[in-house]
Amino acid sequence: MLKVFSHYFPSHTLQQVLFDAVLLFVVVLLAVGLSAGPGDPEWMVFTPSALTFALLMVGLNTAMGLYRPVLQRSSRQAFARVALSLVVSVPVAYAVFGLLPWADLAPHSLQWSVVLLLSSTLLMRGIVNQRQASGLFAPRVLIIGTGKDAATVYRDLTRPLQKSVEVVGFLRAGSDERPEVDPRQVLAPRGLLDIVRELRVNEVVVAVRERRGGVLPIRELLDCKLAGVRIVDLSSFFERVQGQVRLESLRASWLIYGDGFRQGLARTCVKRLFDIVVALILLLMSLPLMLVTALLIVIEDGAPVFYRQERVGFGGRVFRVIKFRSMRRDAEKDGKPRWATSNDDRVTRVGRIIRKLRIDELPQLFNVLVGDMSLVGPRPERPFFVDQLAREIPFYNVRHCVKPGVTGWAQVRYQYGASVDDAIEKLQYDLYYVKNHTLILDTLVLFETVRVVLTGEGAH
Repeated sequence: MLKVFSHYFPSHTLQQVLFDAVLLFVVVLLAVGLSAGPGDPEWMVFTPSALTFALLMVGLNTAMGLYRPVLQRSSRQAFARVALSLVVSVPVAYAVFGLLPWADLAPHSLQWSVVLLLSSTLLMRGIVNQRQASGLFAPRVLIIGTGKDAATVYRDLTRPLQKSVEVVGFLRAGSDERPEVDPRQVLAPRGLLDIVRELRVNEVVVAVRERRGGVLPIRELLDCKLAGVRIVDLSSFFERVQGQVRLESLRASWLIYGDGFRQGLARTCVKRLFDIVVALILLLMSLPLMLVTALLIVIEDGAPVFYRQERVGFGGRVFRVIKFRSMRRDAEKDGKPRWATSNDDRVTRVGRIIRKLRIDELPQLFNVLVGDMSLVGPRPERPFFVDQLAREIPFYNVRHCVKPGVTGWAQVRYQYGASVDDAIEKLQYDLYYVKNHTLILDTLVLFETVRVVLTGEGAH
């Protein structure tokens, strides 16, 4: 994992992005140069144009989720991602090719050749990402611990998203720990530094919560760190690999003294400007769709078109969120708040479609413009449920230190859920966002939202 602008990216994914960018740059440069006709090719024009084209295409498909590995045996998901990349990239590539300064120097047939090259690259990348291909320079990881946490760490490191990591084994820590890992992978007890050198370990993950009474070899861990080996605790591991701040490893002192959770006037102003500009653009683009949605709601179930509901926002302040009405008018006729479920019988036929495609969220762009919400942030919850969750979940109110969002990190990383357990999982993603939010992460979440909706990988 590499940390870029406070957000972690898998190292093998960056390798794939770099490889495809270089491949496109070199092939396009050669194709355009050879097609320029007799005489000296204008390399001063071709080179920056080819680089711009390659970076734009790879960046666009990164945003579309092409380089994010899919679960094994998920052919539908892999096909959806490749299809989305092709549908978006091919027309964009054709248009960009014509705008760059080489258009007058290269024949029209070359334009289609480059588009064909791009399509082939996307198809090959989709096939490769569906397989268990290891990355270059895969780090070798040693896990200290053999209990439940160690098993969780091993499972996360060996899933497709981390397929470029090689786990060399486990080292037992403490005699009272109940083993929950494959005993064949547990290494014989000996000096930690000797194991690290013998197995060429690059990283040690400390998957142990109880550290008192000499459970951990502190001195040897320090020696390993001084020898250039990366030492990672559970909190940092889950943040880096899962994009979560885990509640069970969270302490108030870590929130206070740890990195992240930075707020400031400059960051607030930049985020606000970003929200206003993007919200206005999205409103203009979606206006025809919103008018059609309003008409369909009226035809099926009559007025009102919009649904206003109290939600808890920044600093615990209550505001009224605006959504397209997707449920029957008597959805809560008894006056009792209920969790919305994925197959809720209160949802209308039109409502089921607009909830799946998240069209019902579009009116919240008005909440963004007036300042009650941001484009990206933790989803706002109803006061009734906030009171309940704050009593049952520690640190729940930390999510209210930023504005709630139309979409969020939890929404693109976790499936639909409507229970306290689901709220706990989503809170861990929300805490990661609160800790690390930047414009880069906001932009990534917006693109991920588009991908999730278009590919059907997520539910409302």
